[in-house]
Amino acid sequence: MLRLYVYLPFVFMIPKINWDALGITTSILCAIHCAVLPLAVASLPVLGVNIVHNAGFEFGMIVLAFVVGSRAFWHGYRRHHRQRGPLVLFLAGLLFLAAKQIWHDYEFSLLPFAVILIIGAHVLNYRLSRPAASGRKPEIGGDHSGMPAMRVTGPEAAQLAAKERKSTIFLN
Repeated sequence: MLRLYVYLPFVFMIPKINWDALGITTSILCAIHCAVLPLAVASLPVLGVNIVHNAGFEFGMIVLAFVVGSRAFWHGYRRHHRQRGPLVLFLAGLLFLAAKQIWHDYEFSLLPFAVILIIGAHVLNYRLSRPAASGRKPEIGGDHSGMPAMRVTGPEAAQLAAKERKSTIFLN
């Protein structure tokens, strides 16, 4: 099936979210929360605030990592690289996070592995999603330039394809 894209006017621009950068940020925030926060805010229980070993907060952070990561890896897999490696690393990191919640005595032994695997998965997904990394040309409208794309079908698609062929003949 022939796919052609036409740029919509600037009025319809939709901001793009870099889900891998968001995933890396949430992973780093989780690591800071789990490792540094207990040392830096030892006085919070005196004030009645308990976010260091709060099960609800911990569960919320794991769910946030899962939601952001799932969105990032689904986007990367479907639109860019079709490789399962980043997803496997991400799921391994989530398993370490779950293990950290189950075996509290090994929390500080399991946490570094979880964070390294999750951040590594996001970095790998980000690198595989870049056109230069895979040796392919970006699709028109799918190059993350911030310009939304609209699929053209029917007779307009044939006309645009003919124009594109003519322009590439003269450019080569």
